[in-house]
Amino acid sequence: MQAPNFRVGMGYDVHQLAPGYKLWIGGIEIPFGKGSVGHSDGDVLIHTLCDALLGAANLRDIGFHFPDTAPELKGIDSKILLKKTLELLRSKGYEVGNLDATICLQQPKINPFIPQMQEVLCRVMNIDPDQLSIKATTTEKLGFVGKGEGISAYATVLIYKV
Repeated sequence: MQAPNFRVGMGYDVHQLAPGYKLWIGGIEIPFGKGSVGHSDGDVLIHTLCDALLGAANLRDIGFHFPDTAPELKGIDSKILLKKTLELLRSKGYEVGNLDATICLQQPKINPFIPQMQEVLCRVMNIDPDQLSIKATTTEKLGFVGKGEGISAYATVLIYKV
């Protein structure tokens, strides 16, 4: 039986927020007093997109391809991980249909930065801006996100066989 031409993937990621780190979201640095704690630059949106894309193509997950124990990945720009993820995806004959992502963060407000994130990420993935939706929400001060302790993101993607 042949695999279907269209596949869907879902991604989720979480990072702790702490002083002394930069806040990278969607490939851009957001000015804030706390940043994402991570082995790489801690870009929760890019990590979520990578996981969704890898899952859709049945290529396991971001930790399998880019483990947080690899010294060469310490502090790496997550845009590089996204670019490598797209190379893996395309090597299996898939292309991106569309991506829909939601960032959950109490502070700072990031809606003003979304157009720049979209521009950067579309350039890295070599897709049209109409293929990438980025939304932001708070958790109404509930849970670790609401208390300002962390950030999370969700993504759903559609890929298709070329």
